[in-house]
Amino acid sequence: MSGAAVAFAPDPSPEPLFRLSIKQYHAMIDAGVLTDDDPVELIEGILVYKVPKKPRHRIALAKLQRAITPLLPPDTSLQTQEPITLSDGEPEPDATVFRGKPEDYSTRHPGSDEVALVIEVADTTLARDRGIKLRSYARANLPVYWIVDLIGETIEVYRDPDPQAVPPTYRQPQIYDLRSSVPLEIRGQVIASIPVASVFP
Repeated sequence: MSGAAVAFAPDPSPEPLFRLSIKQYHAMIDAGVLTDDDPVELIEGILVYKVPKKPRHRIALAKLQRAITPLLPPDTSLQTQEPITLSDGEPEPDATVFRGKPEDYSTRHPGSDEVALVIEVADTTLARDRGIKLRSYARANLPVYWIVDLIGETIEVYRDPDPQAVPPTYRQPQIYDLRSSVPLEIRGQVIASIPVASVFP
């Protein structure tokens, strides 16, 4: 286990971008302009293409779900690859632990104050997950963020968001390798530890 700082990349284009509000994004969905078949998510007001998943990604996500779900307190749930609503976007993390049950959100998605943990499984998306997604999650004050790095076979854990930093970031990044266990922290309490090696295909 070691501490690590992650550098942030600026927006790739120097050109001005038209950013959508959550209201505009929902209006496009309601009007059928965007459908479930469109591989995009709204991050920092920008429509970002979702990268197709590879088999190792699918397997790691399934193993994460099996490992985490039985450990959760009864008043929390886990969803995979479903939206959460932030002030400037509606990303779809690979996994989200949130307060309550799925049926509690029949008219909306979980919001930032209801999210306890977000997880991204990364191979080709590693730069995005350390960049625009990390900024977005820190800006939304999401308490804990994991990046499961399929290339380096580590889990990066980010705690203690600093939404006011430029760019927004997390004050406590740590890296857990295959020889260690990653703490599962929910609402400020470590409720279990998961062997890192058990997560990887």
